[in-house]
Amino acid sequence: MEQGQTLGEKPGHPPAQPILHEVRTAETSAAHLLPKLQAMKESNPHLTLLDVGSGSGTISVSFAKLIPDGHVTGIDLNPNILGRARAVAETAGVKNIEFQEGSVYKLPFADETFDITFCHQVLVHIGTPWDALHEMLRVTKRGGIVAAREGDYETESLWPEHPELSKFHKLMAGLMSAGGGTPTAGRQLLSWALKAGVERSQITLSYGTTSYSTPSDRKICSQGLSDQLRGGSLRTKALKFGLGTETDFEEMAKAWEEWATRDDATLAMLQGEILVQK
Repeated sequence: MEQGQTLGEKPGHPPAQPILHEVRTAETSAAHLLPKLQAMKESNPHLTLLDVGSGSGTISVSFAKLIPDGHVTGIDLNPNILGRARAVAETAGVKNIEFQEGSVYKLPFADETFDITFCHQVLVHIGTPWDALHEMLRVTKRGGIVAAREGDYETESLWPEHPELSKFHKLMAGLMSAGGGTPTAGRQLLSWALKAGVERSQITLSYGTTSYSTPSDRKICSQGLSDQLRGGSLRTKALKFGLGTETDFEEMAKAWEEWATRDDATLAMLQGEILVQK
């Protein structure tokens, strides 16, 4: 991916993506940020927060609920997902929120607009994530926070092992790399922030996990991934890059469905997390 390429010019999310993405909330996907957010809210209840790459908006909406006297803006390069995000907010009865189209490389806001700027699973997909962090810092007020949480795909831990699921792991890592992304994003967050010009003393680094182990978790994971393998841009782009055949994808989908029926099935991945104090 070239430096000028924008978020979204990559192996994107097929129509099935909300199945997995819409279980995400601020509590599950931004736990490292919430203590700081709560402390900031005590001194300034009218916080402004930008969620970069907000997708279908479930994380954005949960942020808006946490700062009812503040305001949340969600931005995503994909205009097709914005309607879904607005519907999610309307269903939740959340009013202090808006969604608009835009690129993480050129955020359509003035310098020092937001108290908090956040992204989740965005930098993993793009070619120059330090440039994105630099832009996020630009729109954040002095004294504000830039927060990011990104997966480290090479830390994936899956049980029981299955040859088709091993193929799926290689497929996803290959798609990320072919699109200019970085499968090991989580472990590189700190170095990317430093490359963006941040001093080490400004950065708090932590690690969390995403896991699927309960029957309901496994069902959501399996359904989301098998649907992606059977349709949408994941299959289209995997075929384009020569990363598998339709027969391969169907075999992987069946393996995920079988995995979900196992009482001993688990899946987890390490997540890198940073807070940058501007």
